[in-house]
Order: sequence, then structure tokens, then C-alpha cells
Amino acid sequence: MTILFKIKPLHAIRTGVYILLFYGIYASTLRWLVINDWEREGYSYCYLIPFIVIYLIWLKWNEFRAVESKPSWLGLFSLLPGLFFFWLGELGGEFLTLYVSMWLVLIGLCWMHFGWRKLKVIGFPFFFILTMFPLPAFLNTKIMLQLRLISSKLGVTIIQLYGMPAYREGNIIDLGFTQLQVVDACSGLHSLISLMVLCLLLVYFFKAHFWKRAVLFISAVPLAIFSNSMRIALTSILYKVWGAKVAEGFFHGFSGWLIFVFCIPILLIEMRGLKKVGGQRLEVRGKKDDDRPPASNLKLQSPKNETLFKPNASKGIRALLKAQFIVAVILLAATFGFSHGIEFREKTPSNKPFSEFPLHVGEWSADRNQTMEKEFIEALDLSDYVIIDYQNSHGRQVNFYVAYYESQSKGQSIHSPATCLPGSGWTFKQAGAVTIPLSSGDGGSMEVNRAFMQKGGYKQLSYYWFPQRGRILTNAYQLKIFAFWDSMTKQRTDGALVRLITPVYEFEQLEESEARLQGFTREIVPVLSEFIPGEMN
Repeated sequence: MTILFKIKPLHAIRTGVYILLFYGIYASTLRWLVINDWEREGYSYCYLIPFIVIYLIWLKWNEFRAVESKPSWLGLFSLLPGLFFFWLGELGGEFLTLYVSMWLVLIGLCWMHFGWRKLKVIGFPFFFILTMFPLPAFLNTKIMLQLRLISSKLGVTIIQLYGMPAYREGNIIDLGFTQLQVVDACSGLHSLISLMVLCLLLVYFFKAHFWKRAVLFISAVPLAIFSNSMRIALTSILYKVWGAKVAEGFFHGFSGWLIFVFCIPILLIEMRGLKKVGGQRLEVRGKKDDDRPPASNLKLQSPKNETLFKPNASKGIRALLKAQFIVAVILLAATFGFSHGIEFREKTPSNKPFSEFPLHVGEWSADRNQTMEKEFIEALDLSDYVIIDYQNSHGRQVNFYVAYYESQSKGQSIHSPATCLPGSGWTFKQAGAVTIPLSSGDGGSMEVNRAFMQKGGYKQLSYYWFPQRGRILTNAYQLKIFAFWDSMTKQRTDGALVRLITPVYEFEQLEESEARLQGFTREIVPVLSEFIPGEMN
């Protein structure tokens, strides 16, 4: 007891120093995680994850204490990438990168002081920490869109099998007497993520062959999608009897909770069935637990472990511990100092407001600017925008839309048309990047995204691109990379989305629509340069 009493203050001081530096570096990230990301619909389960992690560590605590600590400099292979990801997320404006940074730094510090063997004992609780980090907005939107479409399609099939007429257009279900829209809350992503988190816990405690545990975990995906499709189908069927109240408010939320509860016994039944497959089950982790001496005895049987806590411990080990502590503190303190001491405030360039955007451009003219409803502006979180329907002398139309962001820092991002248009019923028949030749005055050419879309009998051709501080980008990953680089080198993350859409008129060849859109692009690009800031010296 005397030895432990003497050593505890030293460990408490080191732990306290790490906690202070860790919180100093990640304070704003932790606040955003708890106040914003955990409040997002479908991620409220994240509030339970820290308590589950603590419980899982407690289950392994005796075994953890029994394993000899062997501090290792290999922990730097986790700590250094973690600090790099901090700067990538801090300057690039992506919170998931900051969350991964926290996780890697935590692992790196434990690895440096405890060693790999000891860290492996609590490896699953550390891995489980990742489940408290929500997906980034752009990835969340893409996955949610696909799940909405799959759920809508399967839901309509179930409705038709029931004998009720139903027609689907994107994620809008037409029942004849009404239309139901499968919004984000009905996408199935929320129940899928929470169900997979639960399934991960079941897999951890399920002592069986690896393939059986893998099957159990993967089965959560089709189960969540099918149950969500059943929810959509039942809502549609009951709508005819009870009206709109079954598709909104309490009934809508309760049905989602009920479906989730319905999935749990199915997973438990699946576990029971998997145990019986292949005869006698192989309890891999159970064998190790059964063959291992009681954890209470391991501590007494490990003289090497005791020497680490004696005042007369090896000077080499004590020097190693001291050196690792100093190096870790220097790295963390430098990160804290630079992140708070250097001015990273963005230099937002001035630009003309889009309310002044001309209604006459070349041969194209319009009567007025269009406006968006407040809820859409808040959802898009943009700084300025313009929507204009231009028309040429032949009566052909081009819809022109620009969303401008003064900053694309943490929590703000451009919404790509590739994740929005399909959900409203438009099917992408052709999609990819094309090169548009510009006029001699602008010189050269410009690469843009091209999409040929169809919705029922209507056809449209669309071009869209992302003007970003003098660059023309075409995908979300480029946006993140250059946002990080320009934030660090130029203190700027401003940028915009430009989207052009023209109908493919009846009796018109696609080539004619293509020529019209390219001609409009050549006319509009020089005008855009007055409203979207380019590269600054």
C-alpha cells in the first residue's frame, strides 16, 4: 500500500497534464460534438457511448492491471498522425478529421506509456469510441439519399403486394389519394447506424467462429433497410384509414422506435440460430478467458510488474518513461500553443452582392431574381445566393443558380447537386466531367460536371462546378483538400457552387441542349468573376 501511495501522485500529475492539454486542444471540437453532432437526428444514442466504453474497460480492468507495462516509442506512430489530422481538420473545416485526431492521440498516449500488449487488452473499448463520431455531412447526405431511394422502392413493392396502388417518383410515393415524401427521417440511416452499433456490442460478447460474428454484424444492414421499408408501407396503408397523423408527429417517431425494438429480438434469434450451425461452436475468446488464471492472482504472479512500481525500479525504464512523457507534452503543448497563439482568422475577400447580378447577359434575359424560403437558406447555411431563369430569343430557358459561402470552416459545407437532385425524383442517365471550351477572351477551357437527368417524360441537362479561390473544382474531396491548403497558406476558405439546368425540349436532340448550355456557360463565366472572388495576391 505504501508503494502504491507513493506512486499515485506521479501518475495523477501526468494524467492531469495530459487532460489539460487534451482539453485545451480539443475544447471547441468536444463542444461541437456534444452540442451539435449528438443533437442531430439519429445520433442521440451517442450520449450513451462514453458510459458503455467505461463499462467495457471496467470489465477488463483486472486483466489490464495484470499485464506488464512496456512503454514504447511506437506510440508516436499514432500520436503524430493524430496531431497531423488535427491541423487537417482545424484548417480544412471537417469535424470528422478532428474526431479521428482525438482518437489517434488518445491511443498514441496510451501506447507510449502502457505498451502494445496492455493496450490490446482494452482494444475493443478504444475501437468502440469511434461509434460516437457522426458521419460528415457530405457523406451522410450521400448514404442517406441512397437509403431513401432503396427504402422507397422496397416500400412501394410491399404496398403493391398488399393490393394498394402506388407509384414512386424518386422518394415521393403517390398513393392516388395523397402523396408521401420519404424524407431524411425516413431514410433508414438513423436506425441503421444505431442498430449496427448495438450489433457490434452483440458481436463482441458473442463467443463463436469469426464468420458467424461477421454474418451477425453484416445482417444489421438488410434488417434495418427492410424494417424501414415495412414502416413506410404500413404508414402508407394506415394513412388511408387514420389520415396524416400517422405520417407525422408522435406516431411517426413512435413507429421508428417500434421498428428498432422489433429488430432486437430478430438479432437475438439469429445469434441462437448461428450457434447451432456447424455443430459445436468454437469459443475462441472464451477459451482464452477460461485458460487464463484468475485476474486477481495474475498480479501476484507478475514480479516484473511489481518492479515497475518500486522506488528502486530500473533507471532505464524510468528514464524511458520520463523521456516519453516529456516528448508527448512538448508535442501537445506546441499544438496547443500554435492553435491558440497564431492568427488563423480567415481573410474574407469583398465581393459584389448577388442581388446586383444582371438580368441581361448576352442574348439571355430574365424578369426577376427568384428567392428561396428561409428554411432552405438555413439548411444550406450559405452566405449569399442567386436564382434566375434566363431565356433566349427562341424561348429556350436556362435555370441559373449560385450558392456562395464566405467561409467553409467547421460545420459548413457546399451541398453538391449530385446528392440533392436524385432524391427529388430525377434519375441520372449520364453523369461525368466534360471540358467546356471558353471564348478567346477568357482563354482555354474549363472542366465541369455534366448530368443528363430524366423524371417521367421530362428531360434535363445540367452543368455544375465549384469556383474556389481561383480554381474550378468538380468534387467534394477536392473541396476539402484545397480548403485545408488555402486555409493554411491564404487564410481563405470562401467558395461557391454554380449550377446550370436547361430542359431537353420535345423534338429536340440532346446535342442542341448541349450547345445551348455551353453557349450560356461561355456568356456567364466572365460575369461570375465579378461576384465570386478569385485568387488574391
